[in-house]
Amino acid sequence: MTENNEKRLFVLDTNVLIHDPSALFRFSEHDLFLPMVVLEELDNNKKGHTEVARNARQASRFLDDLTSGSTPQEIKDGLDLNLRIGIDEDTEEALIASGKLYLQTEHISTDIPIELPGQKNDNFILGITVALQNDPDLPQVSLISKDINLRIKAAAIGIQVEDYNNDQVLEDVNLLYSGVLNLPENFWDLNDKEVDSWSEEGHTYHKITGNEVKKWQPNQFVTIGEDTDFEAIVRANTNEGVIVEQVRHYYSEKQSIWGISARNKEQNYALNLLMDPEVDFVSLVGQAGTGKTLLALAAGLTQVMDDKIYQEIIMTRATISVGEDIGFLPGTEEEKMAPWMGALMDNLEVLTQNEDAGEWGKQATNDLLATRIKIRSLNFMRGRTFLNRYIILDEAQNLTSKQMKTLITRAGPGTKIICLGNIAQIDTPYLTETTSGLTFVVDRFRKWEHSGHVTLRRGERSRLADFAADVL
Repeated sequence: MTENNEKRLFVLDTNVLIHDPSALFRFSEHDLFLPMVVLEELDNNKKGHTEVARNARQASRFLDDLTSGSTPQEIKDGLDLNLRIGIDEDTEEALIASGKLYLQTEHISTDIPIELPGQKNDNFILGITVALQNDPDLPQVSLISKDINLRIKAAAIGIQVEDYNNDQVLEDVNLLYSGVLNLPENFWDLNDKEVDSWSEEGHTYHKITGNEVKKWQPNQFVTIGEDTDFEAIVRANTNEGVIVEQVRHYYSEKQSIWGISARNKEQNYALNLLMDPEVDFVSLVGQAGTGKTLLALAAGLTQVMDDKIYQEIIMTRATISVGEDIGFLPGTEEEKMAPWMGALMDNLEVLTQNEDAGEWGKQATNDLLATRIKIRSLNFMRGRTFLNRYIILDEAQNLTSKQMKTLITRAGPGTKIICLGNIAQIDTPYLTETTSGLTFVVDRFRKWEHSGHVTLRRGERSRLADFAADVL
């Protein structure tokens, strides 16, 4: 949490534990302090089947395990947080939580310098933090909270406050892996003695050696210059060099997928990943109108209906409202999810339009597709296993890293998962571009040989949508 090597005392706000119950073990050698009001708020949030309720219950279980068998004096003196929490990626050494957890066991004066309006519990936490800071026997005290307004109030009265950023994947979202590597136009001239090319079963391969190619990732796309036709994908990266394969071109109608052809390089790269049965996990990131859902559906329909690789398409998304919640919805699971699946319906209209088919033909096509496309809610994914399914997870930027793990681990043999999202449109509280579950999986999967990622940059919806995305 901090670059300061001196031992510190962190006061945790409730929302930190609700966001990440394992935060109790994420502060290395530093000590933690939990005000009693935090336990009360955990108790108030523990009921229900939401992610908030599940995390509140998990945090309570962690606290129960820590206090179990301890005497009141031992709790007052601090509970040891001895737990292995992972491996340091740089040193490959075990990360150990070696600090202590202090629970509020006695009354602490919560007088704060000024009378602050707002929620009483927030002011109570601020008052306790001030009291701890004024204790000369304690190390440096900081408040940790995911609540932006609480952090502002804390800063206003001189409390040292920080955001909980242990789950932050990247320091800057601009550092997110794009999946595409643009090489200079003179790349071949610089490496002409280090390239070996050959053809095999209709595919063209190049073996490239050199220091600069050692960092290329599996299934990363390579292009040279802006106007060249060279488009390749990394197939292997060994000590002897990198083997790249020239990608298939889906630009023309003859090479289209379910009637959809690529309009730019990124879309062509996406179709190559979506149509590759050796790639089990695909993530597509891009702003509205870049074609994420349309490409994923077109590739899914081709592999389900024509190639018979998968049994059916399963589509789901996080149900986060943009405006006011419209309340409970009637009907079955699919009927309840229907209002959230406008993107699916809009894209199916594009994929099934056929002027020569007539009304009867269009209806027959829609009925046939309805038997192969299932709409499922994220709420009922726990414990399930999907075999030979093509799963599209839309609006993935609104999921936490733990939710993403829960969903991806549902995949059984023969299943392919496609995560779609726009990390600039996050509607979930306490999630940011650098802590989103979509950012998390893009970063963690980029070195796996059976996964691929493409960041779509060009909007292809309409000139109006493109202009709006740029200027609004």
